[in-house]
Amino acid sequence: MSEEDIRAARLEKVNQLKQLGSNPYAYRWQSSHHTAELQAKFADLPTGEEVDLDVAVAGRIMARRVFGKLAFFTLQDETGAIQLYLEKSRIQEWMADIDGEAFTHLKQLTDAGDILGAKGTIKRTEKGELSVYVKEYTILTKSLLPLPDKWHGLTDVAKRYRQRYVDLIVNPEVRQTFRRRAQITAGIRRYLEERDFLEIETPVLQSEAGGADARPFITYHNTLEMELYLRIATELHLKRLIVGGFEKVFELGRIFRNEGVSTRHNPEFTSIEVYQAYADYNDMMSLTEGIITTVAQEVLGTLQITYQGKQIDLSPPWRRVTMHDLVKQYTGLDFNSFSTLEEAKAASKNAGLQGIEDVATIGKLLNEVFEQKIEEKLIQPTFVIDYPVEISPLAKPHRSRPGLVERFELFIVGRETANSFSELTDPIDQRERLEAQAALKAAGNLEAQGVDEDFLTALEYGMPPTGGLGIGIDRLVMLLTDCASIRDAIAFPLLKPEKSESSPNSSN
Repeated sequence: MSEEDIRAARLEKVNQLKQLGSNPYAYRWQSSHHTAELQAKFADLPTGEEVDLDVAVAGRIMARRVFGKLAFFTLQDETGAIQLYLEKSRIQEWMADIDGEAFTHLKQLTDAGDILGAKGTIKRTEKGELSVYVKEYTILTKSLLPLPDKWHGLTDVAKRYRQRYVDLIVNPEVRQTFRRRAQITAGIRRYLEERDFLEIETPVLQSEAGGADARPFITYHNTLEMELYLRIATELHLKRLIVGGFEKVFELGRIFRNEGVSTRHNPEFTSIEVYQAYADYNDMMSLTEGIITTVAQEVLGTLQITYQGKQIDLSPPWRRVTMHDLVKQYTGLDFNSFSTLEEAKAASKNAGLQGIEDVATIGKLLNEVFEQKIEEKLIQPTFVIDYPVEISPLAKPHRSRPGLVERFELFIVGRETANSFSELTDPIDQRERLEAQAALKAAGNLEAQGVDEDFLTALEYGMPPTGGLGIGIDRLVMLLTDCASIRDAIAFPLLKPEKSESSPNSSN
């Protein structure tokens, strides 16, 4: 049968249920247990024994087997599954006052995918299957569309993301991913709140997009007659709060960047940014280790994890190494020895660098070498520290190394997971850097920042020494749930309209 034929047949069953006086879309149901509770509580129940305990369960019918006067349904709820043992004589006895053909209706009017409530006792069948030995049942929701028969074998990955609700129904491991995601975010909040950090919400709609190098989404407010941007970071508003007297603040929320998509990029993603007055990037390294190791231990019960076949040891302390030293280690290039940009470019080309003709400074070239040659090799947790000032417009100058800033990025499995600065608090220096960014923006760089005059005004009132930290929640979830793609870690990733979907993972 085609899907259309199945839907028509099920609609007819809806009508039959209504004619029988049964509502196929019930209002509520009161369960006494989840299936996982029953499986755990009666794990040692011997074969063939029944427990004289009335239970009530509810869930989706995942499978049906009907044999004359017996039927066996697999019922799945949020926590797991259990068998329903349905016997005609027992159901007819308990439901005789409601409908003398209750078992017949059960066989004829239910389908896989329906949501059912059932009451009965607990019994382990002769074949050893723990079951609810059903006395009475209620159809709570009639499903009109069939569940896929071979969902696990589907090669259309985009369909799994597009119909995530079906993916969740038939793949318990996907539900586990999002259950762990919720535990991870809750654990991060708990860790920070226990250390006196306050979560304060900042605007999503902003008149100036700042706090990161990224192309923003642009929208329009009709009443105010002005263009606005969806935020590309929470940084500048959280820093305003530090100026205003808060000493420990954070926000965990959605960020929007009008950029490409890949296995590790989604235009709408979740990050947490944390700011602590009277701290620097060294304090933020300790905070980062604490957050991630605590959450990993709470959620997974271990700091020894496997990601896509790679063994990762999250045990602190994590390696701390400068970008200069890593580039020298992996390529032999010593950027401290180059006196001119041309000399650095020539050496970099000899080392196999590509696409560096337009790189304008030695600092940007150093970063280009790092991104092309080093990033993917950083499998174990590594703090890469002391970045070029040219690529870090919001970070404080390094206290002992001219041309660098006090910044780190955390890399795990070759992927940036966190970013942190000793925050720039000098309003004059900050203005010069933002104006340089604005010049790049005016010259056509769509990712360069503009000048946020209100933020600069806030800095002129004085911001204390501050350490800032950003962690990509989606990438952290990927790591701790072994997801190969960011789309596996986001419940509803952004997709093209179905007719124009060309590839589930087009690169950016």
